[in-house]
Amino acid sequence: MKKLSTIAAFALASICAKAQVSSTATQTTNLNLTNAIEITYSCGSSVGSTVVMFFSTVNDYASGVHSAAQELTVRSNKKFGVTVNTSSVSFAYSGSTFPKPVMPVAGVLGVRVTANTTGGSIVAPFSSSAYASLGVLPAMLLSNCSNGGDQNFEVKYEAMPGFNYPAGVYTVDVVYTATQI
Repeated sequence: MKKLSTIAAFALASICAKAQVSSTATQTTNLNLTNAIEITYSCGSSVGSTVVMFFSTVNDYASGVHSAAQELTVRSNKKFGVTVNTSSVSFAYSGSTFPKPVMPVAGVLGVRVTANTTGGSIVAPFSSSAYASLGVLPAMLLSNCSNGGDQNFEVKYEAMPGFNYPAGVYTVDVVYTATQI
């Protein structure tokens, strides 16, 4: 009997010891997020920072020339809008004519949105069917776009300088700015 009570006491002690071999630690984890936004030309696009539009025939001067589609991607953790403007009111000229001709951007260079998967709306005077003239003041191109990591839109340019300017290279930067709302 003494053996039986010793075994029972040892078994009870073993069970109690196993139930007490446990511990817990709790840690709070904070994610400190900041607002983030980026606009870039899309990978796989045949474009980058330079769009070249060639005028080689009389028809090009009479009817204008159109660029290939330029795809841009916005990544943002908040809703956003996109503005567009040019860096100058006129094109910079490189050529042999002196004095240098001054070609205004307004009325010569236009843009239209050819694709839009941003979840936002194209803002007038811009559209998907007609070209709108660009200028030096930022103009809202897309509004109320959805946040996300792959918000894309495409634009095409139209240049219509007419017959008033001599041969040479005319350059202006087109600036797209994505801003969170």
